[in-house]
Amino acid sequence: MSIEDAHNAKFYARKPITLLRGSGTLVYDADGKEYVDCTGGYGTCIVGHAHPKVVEAITTQAHKLISCHSSTYNDARADFLSKLLEITPPELSRFFLSNSGAEAVECAIKLARKAIGKRKIVAIKGGYHGKTHGALSATWDSKYRRSFEPLVSDFVHIPFGNIEAAKQTITTDTAAVLFEPIQGEGGIRVSPVEWLRLMRDLATDVGASLIADEIQSGSGRTGKMFACEHYDVTPDILCIGKGIASGLPIGITAASDQLMGTLTVGEHTGTFGGNPVVCAAGAATIDVLLEEHLVENAIEVGNYLREQLSGLQGEFSIIREIRGLGLMLAAEMRFDVHQVILDALEGGVLMIDAGRNVLRFLPPICIRKIEVDKVIRTLQSIIGKEQLARLPS
Repeated sequence: MSIEDAHNAKFYARKPITLLRGSGTLVYDADGKEYVDCTGGYGTCIVGHAHPKVVEAITTQAHKLISCHSSTYNDARADFLSKLLEITPPELSRFFLSNSGAEAVECAIKLARKAIGKRKIVAIKGGYHGKTHGALSATWDSKYRRSFEPLVSDFVHIPFGNIEAAKQTITTDTAAVLFEPIQGEGGIRVSPVEWLRLMRDLATDVGASLIADEIQSGSGRTGKMFACEHYDVTPDILCIGKGIASGLPIGITAASDQLMGTLTVGEHTGTFGGNPVVCAAGAATIDVLLEEHLVENAIEVGNYLREQLSGLQGEFSIIREIRGLGLMLAAEMRFDVHQVILDALEGGVLMIDAGRNVLRFLPPICIRKIEVDKVIRTLQSIIGKEQLARLPS
């Protein structure tokens, strides 16, 4: 802690624990204390910490070849691309491999603008797409934006779920519509079905690209491989990241062969994209998702977690709302949740927020009901004390 505090950039809100190892949904600190991880490395440890198949794939590849620029071919990369074809919409058969979700979004923006020859990007209020300059221009929250303006021009934001705003704003001068099917940082807000389908139709009508940011909602987290499947909507460009390589740095931009072909050789590349070790981890992650039926587990245990959280809502009036899909859930409170997160550490549960008054649940989707039960017992005790403290004296 002292070394990081002295020398690591102070850009992160830190929790007072040092994590040394993990297995499945559990992580352990420097004193050996066990925690149920409801953060999943901010959604990255989709199949669990240190899954044996992923560890084996990483180790085997590291012994063979660690680095291989995409200017040459590689077997691990080819294997990963083949596995991606198994889980993505068949229309989206070309992939650009990068290092982060923000990079996946940057590629999508450039792709859409060049493909249609227009500049306006319609994004959504409450949306979060990353902190690089283009992705930040699409991100809504002013706390991320204000110090770095002017940002990239020709981004406009419409209210979440507002049908009339979508009709008025998505016009013939629009290059792309960029959205999250479920807003993550914005509080785990699930898109209304009719609104999302309307944006698909409007984008088609005006010749714009529909860009789905599934960096947090993808990889099986919501009970479908991608959340857009809940809506029967296929985007023109799909951004993937976080969990698809079990915590190694990755971003993927998927599009049709025709659309991806609008960018020519050299226009958009990166040194580390398609790294063999990361690709090996990604291929193994997809195998585990399918072989261990973890997408189905996200439905079953996600429904169980939601039911238990709803039970707490019935017990405590200071819980305002429970929302989300699968294992991408939120409990909105009537108070700041910072102290709840710190108290949960004492109870052996690692949690994150999604705004000042929202607890966010992004556990590995291998989580079991017995682990959910510990989370609920811990929250029941903490929230009970919070509510008692707020009663009139």
